[in-house]
Amino acid sequence: MIYTEKQAAEVCYIEPSEELKAKLSPEEYSILVNAATEPPFDNPLWDNHRVGIYVDKIDGTPLFASSTKFDSGTGWPSFWQPIDQEAVILVEDRSYGMFRIEVRSKKSGGHLGHLFDDGPEPTGLRYCINSASLDFVPREDMEAKGYGELLSLL
Repeated sequence: MIYTEKQAAEVCYIEPSEELKAKLSPEEYSILVNAATEPPFDNPLWDNHRVGIYVDKIDGTPLFASSTKFDSGTGWPSFWQPIDQEAVILVEDRSYGMFRIEVRSKKSGGHLGHLFDDGPEPTGLRYCINSASLDFVPREDMEAKGYGELLSLL
């Protein structure tokens, strides 16, 4: 389901608090709270090829696995599906005179990036995600950080 902005506000909302501002870098805050976009090819995860999972920068919710990451040539981390479709919501984005589909983290409400229909099989989708919205947890750290149940995805 693709939500309108109004519907999305009823499902998830990010509170732009001072606590959150203190937790995040200015760039992370701008992206996660204000839906900004980081520069392509100038972000830490676009060319990360390590095995592991990508989690929400705000609350650690598992979002994407390295097994679904691919090189889209766009300069941002791209995935053909999330770990759990219920962990993200899709929202109409009509900013800048375009129609796009915004991807948000359902639990935290943070802006992750956008969804496009030009990805590889098996889904044909490209979740184009800002590095600043994610933390990467390498396979060797997953058990210790509480993500051991997701090791089978890798």
